[in-house]
Amino acid sequence: MLHDGSKTSLKELRGKIVLLQFTASWCVVCRKEMPYLERDIWQAYKDKDVVLIGVDRDEPLETVLKFHRDMNITYPLALDPGAGIFQQFADKKAGVTRNVLIDRTGKIRFLTRLYDEAEFAQLVQAVDNLTKEQH
Repeated sequence: MLHDGSKTSLKELRGKIVLLQFTASWCVVCRKEMPYLERDIWQAYKDKDVVLIGVDRDEPLETVLKFHRDMNITYPLALDPGAGIFQQFADKKAGVTRNVLIDRTGKIRFLTRLYDEAEFAQLVQAVDNLTKEQH
């Protein structure tokens, strides 16, 4: 479920390029990375079949709504009670600040951990490359 009450799923998003950003309001590195995700991926590629969803780890709706406002982002945040979605991509006890780039067929094409400028640049390049692939 997204912070605005709407729902989606990876199955529903098949055919689009999906970037899942695993995040949490208490995560300092997440907060550092989010303005770059907003500017360099969401604003740059949202009209090119790219969907960016921040998946908030196990926090209540109230906290997620405040986090969304505080970060001044326009991409949606999804609620992940119990970190069930996160657990599909990483060990449940692992840290957040992870990005999972999924291509139009549902295949994971790029993963990041923490925020590193060089790695983030590679992520942006991977998104760009996927938008240019024939589908």
